[in-house]
Amino acid sequence: MAKTWANMTAAELGAEIGKGRVNPVELCEMQLDAIDRHPLRDRIYARVMPNRSRAEAMASASRAKAGLRRGILDGVPVSWKDLFDTAGRATEAGSALLRGRTPLADAEVLRMATLQGLVCLGKTHMSELAFSGLGLNPVTATPPCINDEAAVAGGSSSGAAASVAYGLAPAAIGSDTGGSVRIPAAWNDLVGLKTTHGRVSVKGVVPLCEMFDTVGPLAHTVEDCALLLAALEGGRAADLAGASLAGARFLVLETVALDDLRDEPARGFDDALARLARAGARIERGTVPQLTEAMLLSPILFTAEAYGIWGKVIEAAPDKMFPSILDRFRSGAAFRAADYVAAWRRLHDLRAVWAHAVAGYDAVLVPTAPILPPDAARLITDDAYYVTENLLALRNTRIGNLMGGCALTLPTSQPSCGISLMAGPLQEERLLRLGAAAERALR
Repeated sequence: MAKTWANMTAAELGAEIGKGRVNPVELCEMQLDAIDRHPLRDRIYARVMPNRSRAEAMASASRAKAGLRRGILDGVPVSWKDLFDTAGRATEAGSALLRGRTPLADAEVLRMATLQGLVCLGKTHMSELAFSGLGLNPVTATPPCINDEAAVAGGSSSGAAASVAYGLAPAAIGSDTGGSVRIPAAWNDLVGLKTTHGRVSVKGVVPLCEMFDTVGPLAHTVEDCALLLAALEGGRAADLAGASLAGARFLVLETVALDDLRDEPARGFDDALARLARAGARIERGTVPQLTEAMLLSPILFTAEAYGIWGKVIEAAPDKMFPSILDRFRSGAAFRAADYVAAWRRLHDLRAVWAHAVAGYDAVLVPTAPILPPDAARLITDDAYYVTENLLALRNTRIGNLMGGCALTLPTSQPSCGISLMAGPLQEERLLRLGAAAERALR
């Protein structure tokens, strides 16, 4: 069956624009119309930006006509999580505390992507101040999961994932502090890239934990993620040609990551491992016991910083927050500054141990999440369920953030179940090549 614009990847759309078979203006109008007509649009988009997107599409069409395209994605529309500043348009980070907050300039990554020709469709809903892996947000909106509209989409880049999964954007840009790109990508059968901390600019991005915050793409393919990373940096995309798993050595991490693994994620993970092995990968299993200690440092490292950044704003109007998110922020107030400093010093030591333990492997493999997307209504009414599912949702992805590397989640044969490949700091290009080969094996 011939592909239509609506089901092409970002890379395919960019290639068609380059061949003169897709007009960026017509593509933009098609996408805006799809958003406008979609019954779930208000649960996915916080605000659509038609004036901006049309102007950017017209400029892209003029460049294409003149043979002056800025790259393969010039003219391709994307959505942006509502924590990236947009000049003259509200950026509220899913929080009533920031209602009406209107920045004067674009976030640095949005400015760079615009210079590369990407078309900004608008801003997507997200978890409140990005502090949840579930995607539940009773304050603004809770985006749906593509496999179950009654379930959450994963957070905190929930609307970002839903916009791509529901065909309301070819790709999306989100952020990842403890799993916020990878969880929604996995639960919506997408590819998601967590970049190395510090690689992509966070200037003009509403912070959660600045020591962990990263920016990354969600898309249908590894190729799209590679191209989007290049666009965010104004750099050159990873060369994926000839990528192969032959001789690749992978470690299945048995410390923490396989605990309490539910049936569907286990089946998806096991099937993925078998497919990777058939494609030539060498699969080994092992433990890194020191990781358990690192995981125990999470409460102080994440919540203390988050409350340090947002405490004054929160306490000025705590009634504006969903109680479960409020409680999680407030838990950071209990830690002493000395304990926070000591925790970071210890984490640096543990990162060195981790790096030595996994140095001989091309990537570390884990199930992206040990659970399926939880039911949204139950999360609101059952506090114990909310706490359990939120902590489990982020547990495996948090490993990548704590260890300071990059990570890529890919869909498996089971809906809403991903497999993650983790590599060392600034190894995105090598990881994307492995991911491209793994992607073919998993189809």
